[in-house]
Amino acid sequence: MSRFTEYEKYDGLGLAELVRKKEVTASELCEEAITRIDGINPKINAVIYRMDDAARAAAAGLIPQGPFTGVPFLCKDLVSAIAGIPMNKGSKSCRNYVPTEDSEMARRHRAAGLIVLGKTNTPEFGLMGVTEPELHGPTRNPWNLDHTPGGSSGGSGAAVSSGIVPMASGGDGGGSIRIPASCCALFGMKTTRGRNPLGPESGEIWQGAVVEGVLTRSVRDSAAVLDVTNGANPGSPYVIPPPKRPFLEDTKQDPSRLKIAFTVQSPLKADVHPECVEAVLNTAKLLESLGHIVEEAEPGIDGEALGKSYIMMYFGEVAADIQELKSVVGRPLNHHDTEEATWALNLLGQAFSAGDFVLAMRQWNTFSRQMAKFHETYDLYLTPTIASLPPRIGEFQQKPAEQLFLKIINSMNMGKLLKATGIADMMATKGLAKMPFTQLANLTGQPAMSVPLHWSQGRLPCGVQFIGRFGEESLLFQLAGQLERARPWFDRRPTFK
Repeated sequence: MSRFTEYEKYDGLGLAELVRKKEVTASELCEEAITRIDGINPKINAVIYRMDDAARAAAAGLIPQGPFTGVPFLCKDLVSAIAGIPMNKGSKSCRNYVPTEDSEMARRHRAAGLIVLGKTNTPEFGLMGVTEPELHGPTRNPWNLDHTPGGSSGGSGAAVSSGIVPMASGGDGGGSIRIPASCCALFGMKTTRGRNPLGPESGEIWQGAVVEGVLTRSVRDSAAVLDVTNGANPGSPYVIPPPKRPFLEDTKQDPSRLKIAFTVQSPLKADVHPECVEAVLNTAKLLESLGHIVEEAEPGIDGEALGKSYIMMYFGEVAADIQELKSVVGRPLNHHDTEEATWALNLLGQAFSAGDFVLAMRQWNTFSRQMAKFHETYDLYLTPTIASLPPRIGEFQQKPAEQLFLKIINSMNMGKLLKATGIADMMATKGLAKMPFTQLANLTGQPAMSVPLHWSQGRLPCGVQFIGRFGEESLLFQLAGQLERARPWFDRRPTFK
């Protein structure tokens, strides 16, 4: 058949079961997803590179037999390398970059039986919490096309939320899975550092802040994917204990009585949208009704220091990226090769000293120790996922005067002058004001999830975040499954024209 009309009624595991029972073929699912890209993607700009022929061949051929055999899937155009397929990383500097081998996560996704249909949009080098690269243009939120789906995995979030695919890959270095999950009413798990591999190209990314994962509509899909992707590969710098049982089993089991701390206060002392506050308070009431102990408490971490440490990592990593790209481009880069804001980050990375960078990185250990102490009292930490509703498209863009200033500074490579303006501190406070809650788990390496439990009066999604102890995704999946059963969200779908 040319159309599988019940496609959206199933999550990934549900579609795979239909394939196993021969109630639908992998080719029919593939054609349905391709048709949806044709019809939906022009409205949301989520898929920026298509692999229709390769997907059709995989669906019709010898598909690996796994838990997701025949299920359509999309990969974020960053870190997830597919041999022979362009990977732009949201940047015109990588316009001609074509990986020569699959990333380990891409291999594991294919081994699970997933059919990759293409690559999804991301901001340049994954640096923003919104997905509006100059190279490919903005991705739009299916719940309201005037708003962002978040970032940096915004293309994947929009594709899943709109019903193109039941799941898509994402990476999270400061909230880039959880932020789109919150903005798009999806479930998003940022795993423990080292749970999933980043090889073979990388051992760690962003000093260990980055992990790869997926965005899904159901909790069980996320757990089942992690069951097939987790575990180190040769050369991995982190090897952590494997789970005691499949994560999928955890989603079916209610957790024992938990002691959960919550806050609605921004770690940067900035405003938090009333709807985001309400989302947390309503979740706290739901948790109490499920038998858990919920208390208002914070770990006492200096939010401003955390923001500055995170931004310092940005500076250094972008400067290193620009250096490494010489081998891709075949020459030294200049500010015409990147967006102006990205080049400014590069200049700041050059302006600060190696000592400045190392001193900032040492604070990550302090934050980790503080959170470990906090978790001696509390099993989980509940916060808003972000401090605002999904921002409007263009809201994070520089004003004309700011753009002109950056162009002048960048054209003259005046990084020291840029540093003297105090822009680094501004980026750590004002720049993170709308998204200040997610970076903590990246710096400490802890697992954290965004759960879609609230919508604003204007029908914009608003997720809540839970942070767990290092290595304890199992507990998070248990609670996520319990919350999903208590307040189901799967059938709530966006309507857009």
